Amino acid sequence: MNLLTGEYRNTLDEKGRILLPSKLRSAISGNQLVVTQGFERCLWLYLPSEWDNLSSKIMEKSSLFSAGNRLVRRRFIAPAQEIEIDKAGRLSIPQSLRSFASLSKDCVILGINKYIEIWDSDSYEKYLNENIDSLADATEELNSIGF
Repeated sequence: MNLLTGEYRNTLDEKGRILLPSKLRSAISGNQLVVTQGFERCLWLYLPSEWDNLSSKIMEKSSLFSAGNRLVRRRFIAPAQEIEIDKAGRLSIPQSLRSFASLSKDCVILGINKYIEIWDSDSYEKYLNENIDSLADATEELNSIGF
């Protein structure tokens, strides 16, 4: 698998479909993705193999007897659905997930190495503006990578 990277803007059609940018499609083997709720009211999309790996780790490391662990399972694993990239390169986003992320017409698609995020465009701009001051602190936490 090639890295999934880039920021793209596309529109969601009236049937809840969005065109996956060709650069992202070319980095994906097969025509299946798994979509679930992300944090900050966006959607996360994974290759099935990446999803299997991540969800297995969450299930192995979490306990049914922990309220916090159950919340993570319910918010992240339970809503996950497999979706197909159709012949036109579009993804049909399930209604429940479109509602969760408040997806309207204009969307932002972000390739973030091993996964993809889909945001409502206005929500993404608001998120960036609200978190501009936190960026310096967040990057400071990465000082140990020694780049």
